[in-house]
Amino acid sequence: MSQNKRNYKASFILDNRGKEDSVETIIEGVKKEIAAVQGEVTAVENNGRRDFARKTDDQFPSGVYIQVNFTAPASAPAQLHERLRLNQTVYRALVENA
Repeated sequence: MSQNKRNYKASFILDNRGKEDSVETIIEGVKKEIAAVQGEVTAVENNGRRDFARKTDDQFPSGVYIQVNFTAPASAPAQLHERLRLNQTVYRALVENA
């Protein structure tokens, strides 16, 4: 079954405005979402808060960037995007083949 899994590198921008959750708590939530689509997290890198090059919202000029490496089935990226679409703590998500 492991031959059907692929390696992915995902970049997330987190939005913790007005929330009492720490960044670590939000990262744990993202890991749970990856596990829900049958993924296994291999590495997490917190790149810290960065300003956006182009702001779409004046109230949100910067976000916390994280990168997560994981292995999952080929259908996982689409399922992960669908699950995170409703998650208000994840502002943007980009999943690429590693």
